[in-house]
Amino acid sequence: MSLPNIIFILCDDIGYGDLGCYGQKVIPTPRLDQLASESMRFTQCYTGSPICAPSRAVLMTGLHSGHTRVRDNMGIVGGVGEQKRVPLEPEDFTVAEMLKEAGYTTGITGKWGLGEPDTTGIPTRKGFDEWFGYLNQRNAHSYYPPFLWHNEEKVILKGNLDGQENDYSHDMVFDFACDFIRNNSDGPFFLYLPWTLPHGRYEIPDANAWDDKPWTDDEKVYAAMITKIDTQVGQIADLLRELEIKDNTLLFFGSDHGAARRWEPFGSCGDLRGQKGTMYEGGLRTPMIVHWPARIPAGTVSDQVWYYTDFMPTVADVIGVDAPDDMDGVSILPTLLGESQDIGERFLYWERFGGGFKQAVRWKNWKAVRNPSPLLLDEPLELYDLDRDIGEENDVAADHPDVIAEIENFMTDARTDSYNWPIGVKGSHG
Repeated sequence: MSLPNIIFILCDDIGYGDLGCYGQKVIPTPRLDQLASESMRFTQCYTGSPICAPSRAVLMTGLHSGHTRVRDNMGIVGGVGEQKRVPLEPEDFTVAEMLKEAGYTTGITGKWGLGEPDTTGIPTRKGFDEWFGYLNQRNAHSYYPPFLWHNEEKVILKGNLDGQENDYSHDMVFDFACDFIRNNSDGPFFLYLPWTLPHGRYEIPDANAWDDKPWTDDEKVYAAMITKIDTQVGQIADLLRELEIKDNTLLFFGSDHGAARRWEPFGSCGDLRGQKGTMYEGGLRTPMIVHWPARIPAGTVSDQVWYYTDFMPTVADVIGVDAPDDMDGVSILPTLLGESQDIGERFLYWERFGGGFKQAVRWKNWKAVRNPSPLLLDEPLELYDLDRDIGEENDVAADHPDVIAEIENFMTDARTDSYNWPIGVKGSHG
């Protein structure tokens, strides 16, 4: 079989409970549910971070948030501009660079967040042949921006100048994605779709379908955003079928982290504690659908534990190249192919600095969380048994000193120091 096309759709702020196939009862998601029925759906997949930029860095580099270059949305020391954005550097090898070396045409459209203009971290300097969208995360908070970027050139959106709101950025991103697929249907191609939906600001051309609901305006727009995501994922699936490349396209669908709010009318976080920004399951666990009709058993639900460090090694395995030796992840290709794979006893690690230093570890059925402390590394760990307590309501650290000792021992060497995020220096982040 020829090398597969690879698509990764990364939504921004979708919660674990936002899709029908994950228990959503209020907002219909028929196309995503259909996709899940044709795919492998994961119940224990984790993002790279509970916030935007480091989660994307983990996905792109295969290094967890204690090793990757970008560890929070803004740096504490250094960084670019007033927001202190830290870019990827030339030595930060990305999955796009790996695929380009293997002969793939590579494209990205949406929100990048890993390099400001004229830095080493912009997409066309990190392995992407073509790119369209937002470089700066804060600019991406507006769906009617005055400009977007195409490769290294600004594209002025005249319909959004002087207070106008005519050019909805996400629809432009979606159109670019469809054009990229059509133009490269002979393959192989890699298309990374870090969509801005359903992140705030809560703006959408048409939320009228929900006018009769007793919800806030933001809730109505959020529901409309989920509907748009569902519709457009379905349209991408239809396009792949129309071009006769669906069977040999490996497609991932997930979120960069948990929902930004609990969104109580919808139960966006499901039974999970916390939300975006927290180290609890509601901040880290993501819906994940992986679709590859030629190879992946349809209608499969897997409880395999994995996270975004594993994407790059998995892709390397799929295309038959060696992943870099320093990867924190492992290939989950055996799991995707329906084979037995024993990776459940490894340690998964997260950290972030915004609002105080936080850490989390998943090991077997255990989840350890360290919340902010003035002294940063001496705060005791909380411990939860996820097999019995998915909502992380009962801290059992006192009952399991042996487990705490194992996790603390792992954490001793789990991370490396970062110039941009030094331990012991508190910064503000956003």
